[in-house]
Amino acid sequence: MEFTFYKYQGTGNDFVIIDNRDLFFPKEDTALVAKICDRRFGVGADGLLLLENNPSADFTMVYYNSDGNLSTMCGNGGRCIVHFAKFLGIISKNTTFEAVDGLHEATVEDDWVSLKMNDIESINTSENYTFLNTGSPHHVQLVSNLKTFNVFAQGKEIRNNIYGKEGSNVNFVEQENPDTFSVRTFERGVEDETLSCGTGVTAVAIAMFETGKTSNNNISLITPGGNLQVSFEKTAKGYENVYLEGPATQVFKGIWK
Repeated sequence: MEFTFYKYQGTGNDFVIIDNRDLFFPKEDTALVAKICDRRFGVGADGLLLLENNPSADFTMVYYNSDGNLSTMCGNGGRCIVHFAKFLGIISKNTTFEAVDGLHEATVEDDWVSLKMNDIESINTSENYTFLNTGSPHHVQLVSNLKTFNVFAQGKEIRNNIYGKEGSNVNFVEQENPDTFSVRTFERGVEDETLSCGTGVTAVAIAMFETGKTSNNNISLITPGGNLQVSFEKTAKGYENVYLEGPATQVFKGIWK
């Protein structure tokens, strides 16, 4: 099976993106998705995205984790597919698209993409960590010496032992100043640390505000792959007008044979 694909990255979180408006891609073939995402035997990516037609929005985003399974919302993937939609000429600066968790608004200017995330009403806080869903489930935990922290071992243990088969993404956080936090994330589905996670830094920003670690509602997040911005409004219902902003870049184009 031969088709064209595009490789994208958003702060080091990398994706294979395919224009599937003609619906040629075998969407049930999880083994093919996993093979494409394999870093030794395929293209290599944290996930695969399909851009498809939508009857009312500009397009639909379908997201697979690198293990080949359909997954929940991916923030950096959402930003990358918006950039791709502009590249294809489907949109100009503004867009509304549908993802697994509903409609999202976004703007793209050059390689900078601002993505509106879903409102967040439910946040569970405990003594050592915070749990919330920002389109994907996230465990947020403050640690010391983040640079040398064993994210893989600790993330894997938390992902499996606390959250069971369904699992959760696990974010380890260190505060740099009143409105800046460093973040490293263990992602379920990838089952490893990724260089960045969009829904993860969104969860971190809101968790840090919710637990009083910051009083700012415009937060800078430093990930191993680059810097992101998260802004939001705290309301009586929870958190609204949540925006994830950062760079998205097309790396190369290829043909899968």
